[in-house]
Amino acid sequence: MKMRLLMALLTNAKLLNSGFKIRHGIHIAFTKTSLVSSRNVCTRTERKWVKPVGYDTGIKTYNSLTKQKEPLVLAQERIATWYSCGPTVYDHAHLGHACTYVRFDILQRILSRLFGINVIHVMVITDIDDKIIQRSLEENISPTILARMHEEEFKRDMQALRVLPPAVYMRVTENISHIIAFIERIIGNGHAYVTSQGNVYFDTCSIGSRYGKLGNLGGIVGELVVQDKSDPRDFALWKASKSHEPHWESPWGNGRPGWHIECSTIASSVFGSQLDIHSGGIDLAFPHHENEIAQSEAYHQCEQWGNYFLHSGHLRLKGSVEKMSKSLKNYISIKDFLVSYNANEFRLFCLLTKYRSAIEYSDASMNEARSTLSTISAFSHNAQAYMQGHLLCQPVEEGILWKRLSATQASVQTALADDFDTPKAVDAIMSLIHHGNCQLQPATKADGPRSPAVFGAMLSYVREIMDVFGVDLLDRKDVHDSSGVLNNVVEELVLFRSEVRRFALLVEDQAPLDPQTGTEIKKRHPRPDRVPLLKACDALRKNLAPLGVHIKDRGTNSMWEITRMGGETRKI
Repeated sequence: MKMRLLMALLTNAKLLNSGFKIRHGIHIAFTKTSLVSSRNVCTRTERKWVKPVGYDTGIKTYNSLTKQKEPLVLAQERIATWYSCGPTVYDHAHLGHACTYVRFDILQRILSRLFGINVIHVMVITDIDDKIIQRSLEENISPTILARMHEEEFKRDMQALRVLPPAVYMRVTENISHIIAFIERIIGNGHAYVTSQGNVYFDTCSIGSRYGKLGNLGGIVGELVVQDKSDPRDFALWKASKSHEPHWESPWGNGRPGWHIECSTIASSVFGSQLDIHSGGIDLAFPHHENEIAQSEAYHQCEQWGNYFLHSGHLRLKGSVEKMSKSLKNYISIKDFLVSYNANEFRLFCLLTKYRSAIEYSDASMNEARSTLSTISAFSHNAQAYMQGHLLCQPVEEGILWKRLSATQASVQTALADDFDTPKAVDAIMSLIHHGNCQLQPATKADGPRSPAVFGAMLSYVREIMDVFGVDLLDRKDVHDSSGVLNNVVEELVLFRSEVRRFALLVEDQAPLDPQTGTEIKKRHPRPDRVPLLKACDALRKNLAPLGVHIKDRGTNSMWEITRMGGETRKI
């Protein structure tokens, strides 16, 4: 009897090591045996970062995977796939968030405007989460409505700071089916397990020493209170539902996604098994980005999913060693900040430090940014006055200025190709402005030839490069309609109409049959008592069209578009 049991266990271990798939519904005792057996793979040797094959941009960037600068090589010529973790929309965004998003916006602008690279940026909006649920209970509001409100506020804040929107925002709640399928495949590949409580965890030991690619294992996963895990490092892919919580059906029971799985799923759904660049604040490196890597490589069965991980430094209040965060109550909301300062000043504040560095916020640091911007603006005003003949100066050493302009352009290009060194680039620009100002000293009488062309070239370059950084020296006022609230109202309206329409389209249980052939005599139709609902749905669609809201029905789903407000098309 003992020999038979031993042989059975050995057989199970062999099946596991050859890729045996753990499926939901397998007896719990066998699952536990399987997990013990899978510990054999923990002795794998660690995989090193492999330089991608593809298009060398000529840029070097600091890669958190290697802890050093690496040549930025893209899979496709002049195309960069870029994924970033967006906000968890349960509260107002603060200046710490703004710092991260503005810094990476500057990097993306540099890539596209200066190096001719088409950046395809995707950002996830976490609209279901413990914090969202807790806040919705506190405020007695639907989690969906709470998330939509703060999502629109976040987008308005980013717009006010001139952060370019991604190619697409992706909401977690709109990708649940993809997330479930993603988890199923991870389980099937032998890298996750289902517990008796209906939770699904990633088995970190199944990937051995490859867990820890970012090399920051000093943090805490944050799920240690859970008792049904096999290893403290294991993390939730699917959380079993609790009472009064939003939930979705899954093969493991009702529940909702874990935090990390949403990013792996959504990034993979757009970019597949290879991602050029992944960005986020340094606080997300572990466990969030570490777990994203583990999940994605387990799903795709690849050795290197993301080629470059870029992390921005923390924003801290002066005198504090802690990052700005809501939990520490040491934050400044973006809305409050913009009462005292503007987007140009905040961008200069970000440009004056390297994106990877921690940055200290204070009135003094903001005044430095404001002073720098004032110097640039003063040069712009004086150069224009000189070109117009309103400012009289002694003869200008034109040849020297042309040489300095050329040298500045080369210096800026070199600095930005070296891990996006914006402080060095700004220093080069300010040096050019200094030498320009030295030549623009007012004189009561001008003797000799004038040299307006060189100042026109200098001014055009300064405006152009600052525009690359998102600093608008012309102070153009973008005209935006306040359509965020309208979008949310229309979305809820169309969602309600879609639910009514689906209900109305349910056909009769059975159509009459031909007694001779046994086939349906006529096509099944909706129940007669539901026809008025369909007519009401059609009437609503017709009445909204003249108002600029166009609804297009596709089967049981609907698309909507606000054509007069410049809105976007969304699937409901």
